Amino acid sequence: MSDGIFLGLGAPEKDGGIPQYLNLRRANRHGLIAGATGTGKTVTLQGIAESFSALGVPVFVADVKGDLSGISMAGSPTAKNADKLVSRAKEIGIADYSYADNPAIFWDLYGEQGHAIRTTVSEMGPLLLARLMGLNDTQEGVLNIAFKYADEEGLLLLDLGDLQAMLAYCAENADTLSARFGNVTKASVGAIQRQLLQLETQGGDHFFGEPALDIHDFLKVDDKGRGYVNILAADKLMQSPKLYATFLLWLLSELFETLPEVGDPEKPVLVFFFDEAHLLFDDAPAALQDKIEQVVRLIRSKGVGVYFVTQNPIDIPEAIAGQLGNRVQHALRAFTPRDQKAIKAAADTFRINPDLDIETAITEVKTGEALVSLLQEDGAPGVVQRTLIAPPRSRLGPVDAKERAIIQSISPCEGKYDTAVDRESAEEILAARGQAAAAAAQAAKAKAEADKAAAAQAKVEAKQREQELKEQARRDAAAAHEAAKPSGFDKAVQSATRSAASSVGRQVANELGRAVFGGSSRRSSGGGIAGQLVRGILGSLFK
Repeated sequence: MSDGIFLGLGAPEKDGGIPQYLNLRRANRHGLIAGATGTGKTVTLQGIAESFSALGVPVFVADVKGDLSGISMAGSPTAKNADKLVSRAKEIGIADYSYADNPAIFWDLYGEQGHAIRTTVSEMGPLLLARLMGLNDTQEGVLNIAFKYADEEGLLLLDLGDLQAMLAYCAENADTLSARFGNVTKASVGAIQRQLLQLETQGGDHFFGEPALDIHDFLKVDDKGRGYVNILAADKLMQSPKLYATFLLWLLSELFETLPEVGDPEKPVLVFFFDEAHLLFDDAPAALQDKIEQVVRLIRSKGVGVYFVTQNPIDIPEAIAGQLGNRVQHALRAFTPRDQKAIKAAADTFRINPDLDIETAITEVKTGEALVSLLQEDGAPGVVQRTLIAPPRSRLGPVDAKERAIIQSISPCEGKYDTAVDRESAEEILAARGQAAAAAAQAAKAKAEADKAAAAQAKVEAKQREQELKEQARRDAAAAHEAAKPSGFDKAVQSATRSAASSVGRQVANELGRAVFGGSSRRSSGGGIAGQLVRGILGSLFK
């Protein structure tokens, strides 16, 4: 089968053995590589990955131990394991075996051993974040409200700082948001913030940000038509299992949402190898497992194959394990009841071979051997065969720092992701709004205090003015009173005038009385009395 990947030579028969080929048209039906430590899983993974690359299929591998970085360099005849590799190649009939490198791009969520991988909080979305953090329905609803409000207000949620700021805003404005969107409680916001803090302490602050990964950079081929092998440095990342699971699930979800439907293409668009796959499922909530199952089930139609690599096949939930059509099972050890359960479970997943005791064979296969069952052209699983695995052509072992730097310098993504960008987003906008509101409140307070002080001063000044006016009025009244009093000379003149007038009056009256009423002969009669009366009247007039 020339259009497939040669995995190795099956159990010898009269014709010398059965070649085991991974059908490229069925390679997007996913797979499993399992086996105890030291049984050859990583070598098998490396050989399959480099074969995909040679056939023009881009590959993604999580390099947990650091040794998969050697896939970027050609093997060497002076390497300590060179004789074994050449011997195995001859044993299984590879006549053209030679050493070869593979085009590679190094990636690292921390940006230390490769291009930084980032995504934004908005691209992750509230649903996936809620499932990753194990939020309950109420908390998930609050998280959705935060995303909804941020979208309405044009607030970009790029990194964890933006989301934390948005949640703090929701807590401070819980009453207003509750009236619009439903109940928002500070307790729910606090629970979400604590989960985000846990994610941040595991390195989530490195993963969330810009520039965000363009998923098409995982789909590159070189000028020779070989698919690039995208190698994620995961040795440090493994210490943060929640972040590791977050990244892998996001990557699958992003591919599913971005890539078009292609059905079953002639060869996969991209193949993933997830080493230490149990970390995806350890302590994962049921909702998260459901999401992984959904993505694995559906992403096949996008032409993406997912291969889980793990020590124990029972690490993979049954619903997901049922989607893995291509299987390579290295040796398992039956030391514990759990190991025995794993052996039986692994044996039950294979198509029965009447010539092979599968349970026994699982414990007997040697390093570099495996039980292999691959999907056939019609999609049916092949009969399980005990198989000698083909040796890789690239280096078995890690690259050194100098070699890594050289490969990075010729990367097609060189310079694109290496410098973080922190543009204005929700955190900065909300902080600016808070500062503006605080400044406005301070200004209003200062104005109110100034107005109060001005009013008090005006009151004091008004009172002072009133007192001044009263005092002025008093002085004016006193002055007027003084001005109205006559002087001593005036009094003398007035007194003399009145005396003169009174004397004149009396004289006039006497004369008039005599003229009217006659002389003294009449004094005894009524005429004397009339004269006195006239004199009195005239005297009054001259006073």
